[in-house]
Amino acid sequence: MDFLEESDALQAVLADVSGDQWETVTQFKGWTLNDVLVHLHYWNQMADLSLNDPDAFTARIGALFAKAKVEGLRAAENEVISERGAELRAAWRSLYTDIGARWVDLDPKHRVKWAGPDMSVRSSITARQMETWAHGQEVFDILGLVRSEHDRIRNVVVLCVNTFGWAYKVNGRPVPDAMPRLELTAPSGAVWEFGEPGENKITGSAVEFAQVSAQTRNIGDTSLKVEGAIATEWMSIAQCFAGGVEKPPAVGTRHRS
Repeated sequence: MDFLEESDALQAVLADVSGDQWETVTQFKGWTLNDVLVHLHYWNQMADLSLNDPDAFTARIGALFAKAKVEGLRAAENEVISERGAELRAAWRSLYTDIGARWVDLDPKHRVKWAGPDMSVRSSITARQMETWAHGQEVFDILGLVRSEHDRIRNVVVLCVNTFGWAYKVNGRPVPDAMPRLELTAPSGAVWEFGEPGENKITGSAVEFAQVSAQTRNIGDTSLKVEGAIATEWMSIAQCFAGGVEKPPAVGTRHRS
């Protein structure tokens, strides 16, 4: 399962983190390494709860939103996830490994609840892979490491494609009639194509396209070639995750340390 492999890749670089290193501040909103794992572990729990106990999920998401509105999301997640450091890493690893074993045989079309609209099991686990990959970026960056990318990134790319309209809606802008043409090179060298040919076109690295859409890089810090007004606008507001509108990082602020 791609989610499991993505989680294992992050676990491998966190395996030697210890002591005060867990409070290392990343380039993402001042989050520490502890904050990253609290967030990933919390939402892995929520995805599993949405599958196994929808009523409990609804109650818990309501409580989360109520607390987050007053104290912020960090405080709301921290109230539920009390582990830190090595204990947190072990709890996160135990759950994602369990999810990887149990979810692989589920009907991918089965519907589950979420913070926004209901989604399929396939979409739910893809979202967990995307979050793990995206938040893993700040971990790799602050530790000064280059991540070994694989073609499982295609799942994230497809999610980015599917959220083209969402990026416009969350920003209060009219959705264009057609998505720009994408011609993206996978880590393996394969070329992935999406959309119909036209004057709006994005070409280059599939990983960099996913980075921009997940807001782990500014378009100006990539080598992507962007042609046309709609393609340019999309890359300035792309957001492949749920929640309120978020601004992409400024040029030069997200990079390998």
